[in-house]
Amino acid sequence: MSKPAKQEPLKWLAHVESMCVKHAHGLPQQKITEKEWVGIGFRIGDVQLVSSLGEIVEILTPPELSEVPRTKHWVWGVANVRGNLLPVMDLQGYLKDIPSKITRNSRILVVNDNGVYSGLVVDAVLGLQHFKKEFRCKELPGDDKQMQGYMTHSFKMGSEHWGVFNMHKLIHTPQFIEAAV
Repeated sequence: MSKPAKQEPLKWLAHVESMCVKHAHGLPQQKITEKEWVGIGFRIGDVQLVSSLGEIVEILTPPELSEVPRTKHWVWGVANVRGNLLPVMDLQGYLKDIPSKITRNSRILVVNDNGVYSGLVVDAVLGLQHFKKEFRCKELPGDDKQMQGYMTHSFKMGSEHWGVFNMHKLIHTPQFIEAAV
């Protein structure tokens, strides 16, 4: 091949490149989104609560339980979950001294905080909840002081009021840890 023949394809490629650059559309701009607080929503009675996504490691349908003798009424028993013994506690029974009733919506929130591995029975799990910081407020939902003692703050959007429930505080409360009678 001669030198001029080699130059033609390079000129053509240079021309194609310049046309592409000239007529190309810009990349879409990335919008900066506000940071949202994300948690798992659940219900105890008629109170909507939410816990930080990092505090709950698993959500289970109520498994078969083995009773544990000489424990407080809110300790429902232990379950074998994939070879691990999971103590299961009735969160409403602990907080309000009113036993929960298992329904088709009942779930167990599994928490594992510094080696304290527990399952907490709740009336329903309401999925992932996203909140913008402007909806944060100090007013807590419900009127139960025991339950409010585990809430750090809340989010209020229209008629919905969600208490932020601190699982870490619950798990490390001496009354909760000392479940024997």
